[in-house]
Amino acid sequence: MSLLQPVILGEMPSLSKLYVNAAAQAARRRVLGTHGGSRLPESGHEVRGITADVGNLTAYQHLIGLTARDTLPAGYLHALTFPLAISVMNRDDFPLPMLGMIHLSNRVEQRSPVLFTQPLDIVAWAENLRGHRAGTQLDIVAEIRASGSPDIRWTGRSTYLAKGVFLPGIDKPTPPNGVTDFTPGDPTAMWHLGVDTGRAYAAVSGDFNPIHLSVLSAKALGMRRSIAHGMYLASRALADVGPAKGESFSWDVTFEAPVFLPARVALDIRTAQGHGGAWERSDYVAWNPRSGRKHFSGSVATL
Repeated sequence: MSLLQPVILGEMPSLSKLYVNAAAQAARRRVLGTHGGSRLPESGHEVRGITADVGNLTAYQHLIGLTARDTLPAGYLHALTFPLAISVMNRDDFPLPMLGMIHLSNRVEQRSPVLFTQPLDIVAWAENLRGHRAGTQLDIVAEIRASGSPDIRWTGRSTYLAKGVFLPGIDKPTPPNGVTDFTPGDPTAMWHLGVDTGRAYAAVSGDFNPIHLSVLSAKALGMRRSIAHGMYLASRALADVGPAKGESFSWDVTFEAPVFLPARVALDIRTAQGHGGAWERSDYVAWNPRSGRKHFSGSVATL
């Protein structure tokens, strides 16, 4: 981390309070006609000695389709870091509105297993503020260490877009040439997601963003229906990849089109193994089986 030393928080922030504060902050900015400038905060936030709740972990594993294990899934670790990441985006000196932020992509490096009994130190910060053809984007980076250890066990980099927000002094990039064609193949799995999928994932992840909870709350933020959490979808795809990923792996996902609930989602996973079994890589893509529109794609590769 190349920024200033992080602010040490006494406990993990409450997501519900952060969302309430974000709504109040957005209202103030609309009334006053101001924004938080064009620079990211120079320090992040850190909490120490965090442990997983066994009941919550079990519910997460059941929802995602994982068997019970004594190590924390990579997607669960993302959920564990999420309140700290949101607290960084909730700061008064954060230049973009947190509510309505769109999750564009995620990259995780799981360097070694994390036991559920292990106390953890978690730090999160914002970096790489840059233009996007539809607004302004940035990265939120989170790291997990075993408490008191300098060795990083898990790193996550989430890229978010503030759609329609163009900050002064930040140029829009040149639009890409052409459109990448996607032709649906034969799915290896078909998911049936109920209208309550967003509420179910919110209960285990703590992410009660209104766009995921109900038709009414989603419409209030400009969506026609509630949408599934991106990290629920990505974590479920990772669960379907299964043991092929190994204990140390990279995991990438790029989100392209939201999954409006209820929904059917087709998933195709293709795995390739290197010479002598030295490495393994799985590529996955998910789409709407009715329209053929791609929802997300990514890869998992053994480190």
